[in-house]
Amino acid sequence: MEVPDVVPVAPAKRGRGRPRKTVVIDLDPPDVVAVPKRPPGRPRKKKPPASPIEAYPSSYGDECNIVVPPPPKIEVYGKNGRIIDITHEMRSDLPIFGSPEGVGQLLRLSVSMKNGSLYNISELKLITHTGTHVDAPGHFYDHCFDAGFDVNSLDLDLLNGPVLLVDVPRNMNITAEAMESLNIPRGVRRVIFRTLNTDRLLMYKNQFDTSFVGFTQDGAQWLKDHTDIKMVGIDYLSVASWDDNVSAHLVFLEGRDIIIVEGLKLDDIDAGSYSSVHCLPLRLVGAEGSSHKYYSMTMKHA
Repeated sequence: MEVPDVVPVAPAKRGRGRPRKTVVIDLDPPDVVAVPKRPPGRPRKKKPPASPIEAYPSSYGDECNIVVPPPPKIEVYGKNGRIIDITHEMRSDLPIFGSPEGVGQLLRLSVSMKNGSLYNISELKLITHTGTHVDAPGHFYDHCFDAGFDVNSLDLDLLNGPVLLVDVPRNMNITAEAMESLNIPRGVRRVIFRTLNTDRLLMYKNQFDTSFVGFTQDGAQWLKDHTDIKMVGIDYLSVASWDDNVSAHLVFLEGRDIIIVEGLKLDDIDAGSYSSVHCLPLRLVGAEGSSHKYYSMTMKHA
């Protein structure tokens, strides 16, 4: 039987859908049989994923001229505003303890896409007591510092849980008299003290102000002797007043069972009980303090 030069091949069945496309081939020699491009049932080979360089070439974001609107500033999150961020933004104009000039430059873009890199990397340089931060016992007790009572040793159970926000009388520091007038019940372990510092917006002024409100030594001792408070929060850079700065800190930190949180942002927040506060310091081994953007602190309405 004479074999034609060109033989059409019947389409392979694929079940539902359109039939597979076929190939018409030249039979030379005549015993070669035409086959589909891909045998039925055989999985299609996947293309390997693009490398990071292929996915994000060096010109990405530059030659494309992509314009992205800035994100909105958000201080309250969640349904019905149940989560409130009470940390201050890390800004160059934040006040720093004892300084008339503020924090200054915090960030430096050490690796930049504008300079030809494939990515951006920033360097952060700051004192560990910048902005909203915690104090560890090693901050004022050198033997505790040497023994390793750093921020990595702080009890996270004390820093997370129900909290009470109270308004301190505006005409005084937090003395023993002021503490007694607040009538904080036994059993309350976490208290945030809002003072005249918030009214005066001291955390928004880059020059350090020695007239800030804080605990006196007798106020710290009264808290220690007459309450169950183990987390003390306040709205400026020091929990202790200027005149009692060392003595009040020593009272709080002596037993290593009270944790101090300083520089809280308490604007436009109702006083009262909250179901939880969350404070998670970065695990800085050997550091006596941990600054704001190293941890997150939020409050949920009770």
